[in-house]
Order: sequence, then structure tokens, then C-alpha cells
Amino acid sequence: MNPAEWLRRTAALKPDTPALFHGEDLVADYSEFARRAASIAAALRARGIVKGDRVAILMKNCTDYLEALYGTWWSGAVAVPINAKLHGKEAAWIIEDAGAQLVFASDDTACDLVQQQTKCTKEVILAGSPAFVALRDGPVMPQPASIDRDDVIWLFYTSGTTGRPKGVMITAQNITSMVLGYHDGVGTHDDGDATLYAAPMSHGAGIYNFMFVMGASRHVCPKSGGFDAAEIFNLAARVGPVSMFAAPTMVRRMIDYARQSSETGDGLETIIYAGGPMYFADIVEAVDLLGPRFAQIYGQGECPMAITTLPKEFVSDRNHPRWRERLTSVGYQQSVSRVRVVDPDGNDVVGNDIGEIVVSGTAVMKGYWQNPEATRNAIRNGWLWTGDMGALDQDGFLTLHDRSKDLIISGGSNIYPREVEEILLTDPNVAEASVVGKPHDEWGEVVVACIVPTTGQRLDPAVLNNLCVANIARFKRPKHYIELTALPKNNYGKIVKSELREAIKLLDFDEENTC
Repeated sequence: MNPAEWLRRTAALKPDTPALFHGEDLVADYSEFARRAASIAAALRARGIVKGDRVAILMKNCTDYLEALYGTWWSGAVAVPINAKLHGKEAAWIIEDAGAQLVFASDDTACDLVQQQTKCTKEVILAGSPAFVALRDGPVMPQPASIDRDDVIWLFYTSGTTGRPKGVMITAQNITSMVLGYHDGVGTHDDGDATLYAAPMSHGAGIYNFMFVMGASRHVCPKSGGFDAAEIFNLAARVGPVSMFAAPTMVRRMIDYARQSSETGDGLETIIYAGGPMYFADIVEAVDLLGPRFAQIYGQGECPMAITTLPKEFVSDRNHPRWRERLTSVGYQQSVSRVRVVDPDGNDVVGNDIGEIVVSGTAVMKGYWQNPEATRNAIRNGWLWTGDMGALDQDGFLTLHDRSKDLIISGGSNIYPREVEEILLTDPNVAEASVVGKPHDEWGEVVVACIVPTTGQRLDPAVLNNLCVANIARFKRPKHYIELTALPKNNYGKIVKSELREAIKLLDFDEENTC
């Protein structure tokens, strides 16, 4: 199924329903949204772009993004969304690897890219430019191109923190399955609802557009073009009920702003968090402050947003005898996926033992673009090996225990950093914490905690050490504490532990618990 068919259907059924918004300003109803997409499709076809060709989108969040996205699909081409925060050289590498015929960009992303243009693509069209307006205001392609279930429609490049990113081939069936999993685990939407694009549309926020197109809901792009907590609360109060995707770091910033400003979250219907670890203390505070508005999704680019779900009623529940354990989990398997936890040989682990998370189902990617070896390593006997470590409880709730490469082995014992980080974050003087291993001649590795203190505070290693000893096994406690002003993060707000590991290799600790 071509996603452009969903837009065409909604435009036919509810043509006058408001669709695209720049802040509170209406940009297009569904009839106009569909017409613009059909016009862009015709212009792409006139340029010789046909079914299966790749079209890259390198824009910050704006309504033109959705028009370009659906115009690409209407033509039958494959969308290649690229993080707008990437350097021009990084974006150019993706464009070249994908073999994109054309790039939709915005002013703030195109400067560096244009210098690479002759190497990576034939044409760059800027959002809002006369060339873009001409594309969307010309003749239309009457019907969306025919797309089969196994056809690739979304080529998503992984973040590539440990090397060149890989292109994940997402098919029409993968997207349809992801939508079904959302409807079952989060809910459905109608023309009274809105979605707000504060997180990058190249990732989770953008891939969640489909449910709102299906429901004839409103698509609201903040005028800032990104995340601003004050703007989000203000918009939600004016255009709600609003649903939005947010990384855990964004949720943390919303909590801080709400506490400072006494915001209660009026107009916010559902905040779906994913994309990194949500610490127990943060989500408890979020629900206490803003109410039962939060739901969790666990997925990967290779199985987009479709591995497990923790619906709002579970996130806000405080009556179940194991509510704490459930809240620290990422929920239970979605209706479109099967989830297991296995040992290195692929055998199911026993009880609550930790192993690698594997998933199968119709949402799992087709494979990696032009990389059969990586595909074979990732998908074995029909199961996607996620690289994430976790454990399943007796009710099927999955708890993450870090990426397999983040595991610390000290004195032959496995230590999962998140378990230590959760304890450290219960100290009100700790704003952020990241735990990594440092090579050690005797123990193999020792545990090091890199901590950003709360504003105006200084760390006391003795206090943190006592906190850990009181809550976890002594061998898991950090041997050293490092105070930092900020943790290294990639363009998606995820902490880059590889940088921390490299940095601490150069440090010479004279004694335990040095700060």
C-alpha cells in the first residue's frame, strides 16, 4: 500500500478539514495538501524520477516537509529522510550512498550541502523557494503510483555512532504494520486531534505522521522549527488535544520548564517517549507533574517503533504490586511483533536472566541497503538481533539493560550501566549520569560514573558511593566519579558512550572515588 493512498482517501472524504499548520496558522486543508503532493509527484516524474528511485529530504521541521514526503511517495519514489543537524559532508555521504536523484532541503541545511552537490546529487530544491512553489503548484499526477507490500518506501540511515551509517530498507508492509501496532498500543486519532512535530521529522516524529493522515488530524509544525518547551506548552493549550513524539531528554526539559512555570500540560493528550533510556525518577516526576499523558514505545530503525509498547494506563498505574518494575520496563510486545531474549546461540534464556533481544514480525526491515553481509549478521533465521540486552518477566514485560557493547565486565561479573545510572539519578544533586567501563589490568574493567550535577551543586563522591552501596551489589558501584559540565550527545540527543570511554582511557586515577 502506498501511503499516499491514505492522503488521497482522506482528502476525498474530508477535503475541507484543516491539515497543515505553521504554529497556529493554517497552511493547507486536506484537499490542498493532497493536490500539492500530487503536483510534486508530477514534477518528479517529469524529471525522470520513477518508482524505486530515491529522493532525499534534508529539512528542519516544516509543513513543506510533509508535502515533499507525500509527493515523493505519490510518484512511487523512495523517501530518504536525513537528520537536518548533520554536517553537509555527512549528509552528502548519505545522499551519494542512497543514489538520490534529488534533494529537498531548507535554507539552514543547504549551505554546506551545496558545496558537495556535484558529487552527490543532480538537483537541490529549497523549501519555500520559487522552485519548490512551482513544483507544488503545477500539473498533478492523478493517482498515486502502485506500491507493493515488499517495495521499499523509506530508506532510513542509522545514526552511525560507531562508523558509517547503514541504510535501513523499510517497506510498505513495515510501515503498515507499525501503524497497526500504534493503533493497538497507543490509540487512534480523528479530525479533532493534532500532532505536534517538535522532534526531528526525519526520525520518530515524522514516521508517526501516518496515523494522523489516516484520521484527518491536524499536523502542527512549531514556528521555531524544533523543540522549545515554552512553545510546546503554549501551542498545546491553543490547538489541543495534541499528541507528540519526544525523546527522553525532551521530556526532561519539559518537566523542568513545567516545574519552573507551573504549567499543567493543558492541551497535551499523549506524549510518546522513545529513542533512549527514560529513567525511573524522570517518568515518575513527569506523571506526578503533568498527569497520565505519557506512553512508551521501544523500537529501532530496523523495526521502526514496533517492538514493545507501554500504554498510558501502565505508565500512570501506581496500584499494581509490580508497578515499579513495569514502569522501568519498555512494556510488552506489540501486536505485530514477537519478542524473545536469547543467549549467544539463540536459545531462550531462563527466567529473568539477561540476554540479547531478538524480534520477528511484519515490521522488521527488509535489510540494509546494498549491504548483504550486515543484513545476514542482523537477521538470522527470521529474527532481528537488536544488539540490545534485556530481560522478560513472567508477564512478558521487557526491561532493557543497555546495548551489548555497553556491557561492563569487571572481575568476570557482568555490570549493566543503566542499573547503576538509575541509582545515581535518585540523588537530587545529579542532573545526568552515564556509566562506562575503563580498562584495568587486574579487573578487566572498572566502573566509572560520568556525572553532570544539578545547577549550582557539586558532587560528593562519598555520598554517591553510599547511595550505590545501599541499593546495589558492591561490585557494581563506580570506582571513580567524574564531574562534567555536559555529556557528549549525538544529533538525536543520545549520549555517546564511545566518546566517554575513549576520554577516560586517558585519565590516570590515583585513588577510588576521585571526582
